[in-house]
Amino acid sequence: VQLQASGGGLVQAGGSLRLSCVVSGIAFSIYGMGWFRQAPGKEREFVGAISWSGRNTYYEDSVRGRFTVSRDNAKNTVYLQMNSLKPDDTAVYYCAKHRRIAYSGSYYLAENDYDFWGQGTLVTVSS
Repeated sequence: VQLQASGGGLVQAGGSLRLSCVVSGIAFSIYGMGWFRQAPGKEREFVGAISWSGRNTYYEDSVRGRFTVSRDNAKNTVYLQMNSLKPDDTAVYYCAKHRRIAYSGSYYLAENDYDFWGQGTLVTVSS
């Protein structure tokens, strides 16, 4: 299983970025996917997630309304659209694959809900 995240970069506060994560080696369409981030000197934290069906999305409170998680099963890709970026959003962003097949519950927020991780992509928001 491989997860390849991309799309990070330097952006001014108020700007937008879209992160992508291409997944290979699994039947992508039957797994939920999540995004986490780790800021300098801080622990990794949940950002957002999408269920395997795409019907349900979950967000950390500080990004709700600004970030959107989506998926394109034809491209084996999950996206994180980030709008109205703030300096506090500066972090390395990681995508992750949910550990359970066709999971219909709501456990998406913890790191141990996921079993494979991408390498991370750095997002820097300048003030």
